[in-house]
Amino acid sequence: MAGLLRMGTSFIPSPSKHLRPSTTTVRSRPPRPSSTVHAKIREIFMPALSSTMTEGKIVSWVKSEGDRLSKGESVVVVESDKADMDVETFYDGFLAKIIVDEGGTAAVGSAIALLAESEDEIAAAQSTAAAAPAAPKEEKQQETTPSPPPPPPSTPSKVLASVSTHPASEGGTRVVATPYAKKLAKDLKVELRAVAGTGPMGRIVAKDVEAAAATGVVVAPVKAVVESVKSVVELGSSVPFTTMQGAVSRNMVESLSVPTFRVGYTITTDALDDLYKRIKSKGVTMTALLAKATAMALTKHPVVNSACKDGKSFTYNSSINIAVAVAIDGGLITPVLQDADKVDIYSLSRKWKELVDKARAKQLQPQEYSTGTFTLSNLGMFGVDRFDAILPPGTGAIMAVGASHPTVVATKDGKIGVKYQMQVNVTADHRVIYGADLASFLQTLAKIIEDPKDLTL
Repeated sequence: MAGLLRMGTSFIPSPSKHLRPSTTTVRSRPPRPSSTVHAKIREIFMPALSSTMTEGKIVSWVKSEGDRLSKGESVVVVESDKADMDVETFYDGFLAKIIVDEGGTAAVGSAIALLAESEDEIAAAQSTAAAAPAAPKEEKQQETTPSPPPPPPSTPSKVLASVSTHPASEGGTRVVATPYAKKLAKDLKVELRAVAGTGPMGRIVAKDVEAAAATGVVVAPVKAVVESVKSVVELGSSVPFTTMQGAVSRNMVESLSVPTFRVGYTITTDALDDLYKRIKSKGVTMTALLAKATAMALTKHPVVNSACKDGKSFTYNSSINIAVAVAIDGGLITPVLQDADKVDIYSLSRKWKELVDKARAKQLQPQEYSTGTFTLSNLGMFGVDRFDAILPPGTGAIMAVGASHPTVVATKDGKIGVKYQMQVNVTADHRVIYGADLASFLQTLAKIIEDPKDLTL
């Protein structure tokens, strides 16, 4: 669900509301009945799209200055510390003045635009904005580069093909576009892979799709063998954090205030690997299997699923929500498999695929990434044997999962054999969870993975 632009009043400030009347147009005396207050110019504020968001970046304005706005319409696409979200308005009116341009950033609660109640108030709103200090704008290198001329009107429809990786893609496998641009492309039947994005870091915004459709270009996918072009990094250069990287940085620093300890365990995965081979064709993923096994183990060890948030008490979480770390373009996010102990493995796998797709498209909603009670971080697919994970703030434990490798072991009959084994390391909050707690939890987890028949029930 898209974020919402809300309207409040200067009499009752509310940080959760995103629109409020300008203080220059509302009386300063105590509030009167609503029939006597006629707010005509309102400020559109940067909304708080997540509990950890302190500032947001304007990805694109869906509407332009002077456009009429209807209740429920998308006005702007905002990049929070976790995702891109369309922000809607609760009120009718006119977008009188854009204060923060595309690519610019603003603190949560600061004004990013002005909304006029009627067309007659647009000029007054623009005068109000002109009298206020100018909002800082992000420098754009493209400002000095003239735009290429549009194709002649007589030019017949063309099929566009890119000869290099799209600037807003990951290795050519995904094109990054705002949610509204994707919807618009679907409606106008425009292939996004052939559209050049003008948003931040080459992101495709709505006006790029509209321009492609307006020029009469027939855009169709073209099969070609293209060598992936890696981005060139200038050595010695200083690069500012993205919004997401800034959020990750703050969380990692906050985690240093928690006393943690680590416990490792070796688990044999032969039976789990055999199960995975049998049900992989049904859409089951190894991530879902590990999440399900972890959730089943947590039902028997609720203290490992608990959390201490105030330093004075801890909470036994009523749900087992497994957050799984996913690396995405420019950051890291942890989509959450909610009630993983209660959902069957097939539904859990489908849900995981949906969450990963949304995460990589930066379309996760807050409840899909902020409700984890236990975290998994798996680097096994990269061949990593073992590693330690940093505890996310507000949780009790995180488990780092390494790769499963063939290992020479002694069998029960005293002979030498080869079994596939993986290393897991759990980092936990020592204020709540003790060594014996983790040891018991890992023993239970190992039993489930080494005899995984219950995972498919």
